Amino acid sequence: MLIQDLASAGSLPVLSEMLRFAGQRQRLLTHNIANMDTPDFRPLDASPADFQNALRTAVEARRARTGGERGEIDLVETGEVVRSSDGGMSLKPKTPSAGILFHDRNNRDLERMMQDLAENGMVYRMTTDLMRRQGDLLRTAISQRV
Repeated sequence: MLIQDLASAGSLPVLSEMLRFAGQRQRLLTHNIANMDTPDFRPLDASPADFQNALRTAVEARRARTGGERGEIDLVETGEVVRSSDGGMSLKPKTPSAGILFHDRNNRDLERMMQDLAENGMVYRMTTDLMRRQGDLLRTAISQRV
């Protein structure tokens, strides 16, 4: 029981959801870059802003329910984010409307794809760093060392 309370306390559930989303989105973005020259290929992406709004709603619901200090995050499914029965997350991406439609019906913009990939990589790295720091704090508290 104590371990479950520690795992669902503070920012760890929020960071866990961010990490899941960033990992799934990274897979999408690399797939888009790999298939950039494929005829009739349309890149797919999930909106980080929509995910962040859903996460904000879940955090506000947790604050109202528990005071915000502990408890799982009940992330509401959006049109692009779907929860599985085991608590995992999967994305149902859509084709972004931005970009130029080329004669081969491929909607590509390499600079934008690389920018999205770099931004998503930074979110992933920041989230893992924050989770590592939370783990270090817990280890320090458990070992009772300064």
